[in-house]
Amino acid sequence: MAKKTITDIDVAGKKVLMRVDFNVPLKDGAITDDRRIRMALDSIKSVLDRGGSLVLMSHLGRPKGEGAEPEFSLAPAAVRLGEMIGSEVVFASDTVGDDAKAKVAALQAGGVVLLENLRFAKAEKKGDEDFAAVLASFGDAYCNDAFGTCHRDHASMVAVPRAMKTDGKPAVCGFLVEKEIQYLSEAIGEPKRPFVAILGGAKVSDKINVIDNLLTVCDKVLIGGAMANTFALAQGYSVGKSMVEPDKVDLAKSLIEKAGDKLVLPIDAHTGDAFSADCDKQIVPADGTAEGYMALDIGPKTAKLFADLVTSAKTVVWNGPMGVFEMPPFDEGTKAVAKAVADSDSVSIIGGGDSAAAIQQLGFADQVSHVSTGGGASLEMLEGKAFNSVDLLDEK
Repeated sequence: MAKKTITDIDVAGKKVLMRVDFNVPLKDGAITDDRRIRMALDSIKSVLDRGGSLVLMSHLGRPKGEGAEPEFSLAPAAVRLGEMIGSEVVFASDTVGDDAKAKVAALQAGGVVLLENLRFAKAEKKGDEDFAAVLASFGDAYCNDAFGTCHRDHASMVAVPRAMKTDGKPAVCGFLVEKEIQYLSEAIGEPKRPFVAILGGAKVSDKINVIDNLLTVCDKVLIGGAMANTFALAQGYSVGKSMVEPDKVDLAKSLIEKAGDKLVLPIDAHTGDAFSADCDKQIVPADGTAEGYMALDIGPKTAKLFADLVTSAKTVVWNGPMGVFEMPPFDEGTKAVAKAVADSDSVSIIGGGDSAAAIQQLGFADQVSHVSTGGGASLEMLEGKAFNSVDLLDEK
């Protein structure tokens, strides 16, 4: 059943405690990519335009959880958000301490407070209920608009909405989470067919559950990236010095046997004798990687095969690059797949992480249906997992 969104509740004169994903990249204290802040703007403006105020909370980076670490401060995000909405965003120098409590208490209708990095406290990742209770006291309603952490049972994602619901306060999703759930759950639950999944990246072990689940719902699952090398080894092919997972070869064999013609593996490879753009290069059949060479991309025949399957699809899910896309010329396979996805008439969903980065860099982001903001979360949803953070939200 669909979840209530921020527009389903009256926010006039109320404080909305909103979990956002402001985990933006920083260099020397400056934000280098503000996409995640921009993605939250619709939910933020919905509250402010209807006379509500906002207490925003987020994590940034991977601090140790032992107190403030200046390089992971959310202060730059407060400044950037203020520029975007055209009014000051008050920054609290702590999360549940005196500064946060004072600034939340002083918050007026139309105002915004951004709390300091949640993960400066170990209590966030532990899901600590006392920590959550203080956060829950900051709002009259809870809104989850942080899809990138929906698969985490952290305090701000699960314990806070649970505490607020216990007090009779509404818990809803923002527009970003609503869109992610809609696209990813419909892709798995009610796909338009043919349904093609493209999976790349380095490790079979990272995506074994995704492959397993998608083989039950997809018409074709295309495998690229370094994890295709493990499947090549499972077929008895020569892989040279390619990156492989020897302990996953038996697993790859069982997937090949189970999947039949649903699983589509590379038929050629672009190889090099070193991990370098100016290495000696060879394009060889999938079973022909020479000794001393490594597969660094799918070959042109595979790229055409994959592109043809994508062109005829009605639903496409893509997660993971086809090769070393950050190092030309081993970006050709990823480029070919990205262009085929962008040019197709399918419902096209790009998983987060490297796939999202690739589609952005190649300029195709506005030609696909949806680019996910959460790499790990989108993978777990493609595995068919349910999220406690989403299950807790109010039903429509």
